[in-house]
Amino acid sequence: MSRGVKDWQPSAIQLERESFRRRQAARSTAIAAASTLLVLGVVGGLVVSSPGWERVHETYFDAGKAVDAFPAVLAGLWMNVKIMVISAIAIVIVSLTIAVMRTTRGPIAFPLRLLGTVYVDVFRGLPLLLVIFLLGFGGPALDLSGLPRSALFWGCASLVLSYSAYVAEVFRAGIESVHQSQRLAGRALGLTYAQTLRHVVLPQAWRRVLPALMNDLVSLQKDSGLIAVLGTVIDAIRAAQIETAKDFNYTPYVVAGFLFICLTVPMARLTDWYARKQGFAGAGSLM
Repeated sequence: MSRGVKDWQPSAIQLERESFRRRQAARSTAIAAASTLLVLGVVGGLVVSSPGWERVHETYFDAGKAVDAFPAVLAGLWMNVKIMVISAIAIVIVSLTIAVMRTTRGPIAFPLRLLGTVYVDVFRGLPLLLVIFLLGFGGPALDLSGLPRSALFWGCASLVLSYSAYVAEVFRAGIESVHQSQRLAGRALGLTYAQTLRHVVLPQAWRRVLPALMNDLVSLQKDSGLIAVLGTVIDAIRAAQIETAKDFNYTPYVVAGFLFICLTVPMARLTDWYARKQGFAGAGSLM
């Protein structure tokens, strides 16, 4: 049997089909590349030939200014990365707790469900920038005992409070997508409610919502730059603002945008890859 499999050779028809598929793939790739280059060429030509291009080039795309501002903006980006990592860990903990509160059954758990619902409704209704203003300026002014007065702390707290409301709904959808029979099977095996949630429900829910969570992580990476409005946190956007203020050349903002793209695009492609691997149809498809 093994020898027959080893000696097997594709038929001429099979080889012809594979050759045809390769030619079709190569043809599609060539057409896509040509059309993309054509569109980029037309758009680029219109931009370069516009009357204000020289002014725009000097103000936004000055190579010398970009080189001078790059170290400061890159150092600020490292601050954004640290803010994202710390906030993401706290967001997962807070949002998962809220999701569990909202999915706990029974009349005795009604206060928990109500508290979780109110939290989600309030912080989903408040703009993130408004939360940053309220906490970033109001928090230190309260001088609460035991809490830091640092704008960085209150900026991260704003991100955690706002994003936890959205991520909690993602977790809740994942938890409720697990069929009730899974819970009943766990209880039938002698597991407590908490053990069933931990060992049966949450592992399945986590796998189902991970692509959505990774998308939220991409958004968190970008929104971490909003804490620059507090003024004392030197992140990438604040560093670009300081460099721009020297001569009112806006190239440092372009540098900051480019660095953010270099972070978010790989994360987005990783999300698409994982979604396709898990069988989410159409995830990240460009065709």
